[in-house]
Amino acid sequence: MTKPRTFRIAAIPADGVGTEVVAAGRAVLDALAENSDGAFAFDWEEFPWGCDYYGKTGKMIDDDGLERLKEFDAIYFGAVGWPTVPDHISLWGLRLKICQNFDQWANIRPVHFLPGVQSPLRKADHTELDWVVVRENSEGEYAGLGGRNLSGRGPGGEVAIQSALFTEVGCERVMRFAFDLARTRDRRKVSSVTKSNAQQYGMVLWDEVFKRVAQDYPDVETESVLVDAMSAKFVLRPEDLSVVVASNLNADILSDLGSALAGSLGLAASANLNPERRYPSMFEPVHGSAPDIAGQGLANPIGAVGSAALMLEHFGLPEQAARLNRAIEATTAAGVLTRDVGGTATTEDVTKALIGHLTN
Repeated sequence: MTKPRTFRIAAIPADGVGTEVVAAGRAVLDALAENSDGAFAFDWEEFPWGCDYYGKTGKMIDDDGLERLKEFDAIYFGAVGWPTVPDHISLWGLRLKICQNFDQWANIRPVHFLPGVQSPLRKADHTELDWVVVRENSEGEYAGLGGRNLSGRGPGGEVAIQSALFTEVGCERVMRFAFDLARTRDRRKVSSVTKSNAQQYGMVLWDEVFKRVAQDYPDVETESVLVDAMSAKFVLRPEDLSVVVASNLNADILSDLGSALAGSLGLAASANLNPERRYPSMFEPVHGSAPDIAGQGLANPIGAVGSAALMLEHFGLPEQAARLNRAIEATTAAGVLTRDVGGTATTEDVTKALIGHLTN
């Protein structure tokens, strides 16, 4: 008998509904493995890091946390943030600490319209819409460069400087990733998001690199669109989108807009990839910790389960990822929907429905 391939996964539920959706995703993944005829299995280890851990220890993650995480095949993340800890401490202390130190420079956020989920976009009722946002995930506006000073001037005298970092290497690698991804899709098109009319240094470099990289992909259609115009295009002409590549901040905002158009942030999956596989990649829903509903069994686990499907693709299991995505579509089509998408189902109800579609 062939020994199953075992994937070691570090689970970091972190804060709020993160604990609920990670538990749901783990249950679904374990059910998938149990029905794989012994082809693969998961070996989980859960870590307690997050805002509660910060309250107890003054640290969002252990000093040796990154070294410990290096040993895993992937990281399955919940959500970070809680009202008791300033957001810049919680985000930089855990999620961004992992992303930047593990050079997870490509962030993938599919915008997928699910059956049974009503979109606020009328065009979604009669037009097939499906695109993916590729986010530069290591530099740009989230490089963390800058500082605060001159507080000695007194109230109102302090100065803060936040610098965006754009490098040719950073721009080129994420753009080539986007072009390679476009070649796998029905519509071979890459839309670059820029703001070079106002940001005359970093975004002009971005534009120049995009034009140069595009020459190596003559089979891929291209366009360069200002971020404000792209925001409008997401609403007015989404059928013209396939792969959208953008800087850290612009892609962060646009991908949330795309998820809202698909019905809810609770549906949105993401992958933080180190494509060279020098470090583990991290997979997480994008909905945040949602303190207002945490612990009530109301969280939508679809985003976390969709992120698990991206993890399976990363592991080289596209058929299993497709099975998981089909289970998601069957669940929403059957009307098993949480409150954020107009239903009454609980987190547990959706999880059981997903497992049911996997095992039947």
